[in-house]
Amino acid sequence: MTISFLLRSCLRSAVRSLPKAALIRNTSSMTEGLQPASVVVLPRSLAPAFESFCQGNRGPLPLLGQSEAVKTLPQLSAVSDIRTICPQLQKYKFGTCTGILTSLEEHSEQLKEMVTFIIDCSFSIEEALEQAGIPRRDLTGPSHAGAYKTTVPCATIAGFCCPLVVTMRPIPKDKLERLLQATHAIRGQQGQPIHIGDPGLLGIEALSKPDYGSYVECRPEDVPVFWPSPLTSLEAVISCKAPLAFASPPGCMVMVPKDTASSASCLTPEMVPEVHAISKDPLHYSIVSAPAAQKVRELESTIAVDPGNRGIGHLLLKDELLQAALSLSHARSVLVTTGFPTHFNHEPPEETDGPPGAIALAAFLQALGKETAMVVDQRALNLHMRIVEDAIRQGVLKTPIPILTYQGRSMEDARAFLCKDGDPKSPRFDHLVAIERAGRAADGNYYNARKMNIKHLVDPIDDIFLAAQKIPGISSTGVGDGGNELGMGKVKAAVKKHIRNGDVIACDVEADFAVIAGVSNWGGYALACALYILNSCQVHERYLRRATGPSRRAGEQS
Repeated sequence: MTISFLLRSCLRSAVRSLPKAALIRNTSSMTEGLQPASVVVLPRSLAPAFESFCQGNRGPLPLLGQSEAVKTLPQLSAVSDIRTICPQLQKYKFGTCTGILTSLEEHSEQLKEMVTFIIDCSFSIEEALEQAGIPRRDLTGPSHAGAYKTTVPCATIAGFCCPLVVTMRPIPKDKLERLLQATHAIRGQQGQPIHIGDPGLLGIEALSKPDYGSYVECRPEDVPVFWPSPLTSLEAVISCKAPLAFASPPGCMVMVPKDTASSASCLTPEMVPEVHAISKDPLHYSIVSAPAAQKVRELESTIAVDPGNRGIGHLLLKDELLQAALSLSHARSVLVTTGFPTHFNHEPPEETDGPPGAIALAAFLQALGKETAMVVDQRALNLHMRIVEDAIRQGVLKTPIPILTYQGRSMEDARAFLCKDGDPKSPRFDHLVAIERAGRAADGNYYNARKMNIKHLVDPIDDIFLAAQKIPGISSTGVGDGGNELGMGKVKAAVKKHIRNGDVIACDVEADFAVIAGVSNWGGYALACALYILNSCQVHERYLRRATGPSRRAGEQS
């Protein structure tokens, strides 16, 4: 049965059975057999474009149906039921709100040339909080829970161009997983948040100053969690600058027959989410489906085989590959480094472990549309340029990637390398990856596995990783197979205890994520494969695009 038929045939009796005061509800209210929805009324000429806009931005604008404005709801006398069902509608003229109306009778003629859209507002965050056992927080004002305009653009379609609007609830850090389980149980993928962490990553300057409604206070142990808001429709109405339009005010909506089919169809085991921290500064979490996460864990176990019996099993940290891949998935610009000059009697002295893994990762980052560059030792620049040229000839890389060198002498030089004009607020890269890159030991030297000092062959690229630790927004990953590689400082205690010569050779510089592999190339390949898995995961893909723009079908790659 179509939505338009439901509205025409079912709503008359449903509405008449409710008391007049029950026809306006806050977003958290529900009535048995009915669900809350918001209304947008636009000129017929804009209807196809707005329908496409909603279909292209289903997260904030889940469209239930549309119809001629005078036929959408059962008529009482000669007046459109829009007036009766929702006594309050905001009136817009050329994108400006000119007031709130309690009657549309004076616009009866214009309504004949207008179309009504019904937008689903049935997902209740408060219901999810209750199911997860998380107490509700009191609002700081008398209105509904706050909503915020972001700098995240919705997909632009035929004149409709507006920012995403989100709503926020503060959630204790230790209850994030429980909340996501509850939202999935209630509404599946459509109930999942689109951002967890620092509001600044959405362009929100102050949580205490919502654009709509009242602020919900965050406590020190809380993490801000954001969902797409149907109030995005108001921004869309403003953006189209229609000569006349109407829309439900914030916190005020109509009740329509419950759409049970759409909510039931989205509850699938493949969509059960997991949440993982990927950055402390700024605070940022990501989500992925449980099946996709399990595939990455199996990959992590596969590359942890220790062919040299060096004891690398003692260095393993759970989910480092998954968290590194999630962080890379969110990155826009990635800097990759490699190079371990351990063969003194060869020219060049580099071992073959490292560059192939770096190229494999760079190729997949490039395929995902991320800016990718490499930084290598000055003496090995020509070698890596030839490797990149060969990768292009063989079709591994689509286009050349920039190859940089760094021979700075101070932290100031490293910051200048990482940031535009040396400004920490403008980093050139948001993720650094070292794959089998010689790492600086505690005494300032660089050692191979046999304790031979190779400092004279190594440029101070470690300083870039050290400088990145103090620049918000830059994360790092180290891939190694022996503990003396750049980034392995995160597991240096285990290296010193379990790896031969570890007390001397252990790298002292740590990365945010330490990926341990039997061969470091395997780690580079695994990062590329993990990114492929994430790119195929609908839960992660929706989170990555903030539920705006068209979604991909299961298994479809970008």
